[in-house]
Amino acid sequence: VRIEDALRVAADADLDLVEVAPNAKPPVCKIMDYGKFKYETAQKERESRKNQQQTVVKEQKLRPKIDDHDYLTKKGHVIRFLQAGSKVKVTIMFRGREQSRPELGYRLLQRLGTDVADYGFVETSAKQDGRNMTMVLAPHRGAKTRAKALHPDDPRSAQDEHDDGDATGDAAPSPN
Repeated sequence: VRIEDALRVAADADLDLVEVAPNAKPPVCKIMDYGKFKYETAQKERESRKNQQQTVVKEQKLRPKIDDHDYLTKKGHVIRFLQAGSKVKVTIMFRGREQSRPELGYRLLQRLGTDVADYGFVETSAKQDGRNMTMVLAPHRGAKTRAKALHPDDPRSAQDEHDDGDATGDAAPSPN
């Protein structure tokens, strides 16, 4: 169809001639209400933005010479963050002469990565950045739902599901 004919048909119908696929051979055009089309595409875009999940990056800081119990505590925090579906940035802070031994930090990050392999994977491997060495861990797909399935009677997950944010007034009044 010639462009002039298409424009005349669109004008007769009181609509617009819109080119929807300019790179196609021949270019594809539609007769439509362009204002309505723009509004609907903006609505779809807004809806898709609303449905996107924001990724939260938690950070856990360690030192290269960490005691076993402290390491287990920090590892527990990392596991909890991964189970909640958050990414975890693990930072090892070097001070003084520790900076000349980056392999200590590298080994510690490798150990942590293997210890939490059941809950997440290493997204960004260990990198030295000045005085710090960082590694990013990401949860496996569906980690949040898997954690709820493994521990259905966990009070923390039940509270997250049923918390509607309003106070019920069960708390004792303040002594002021």
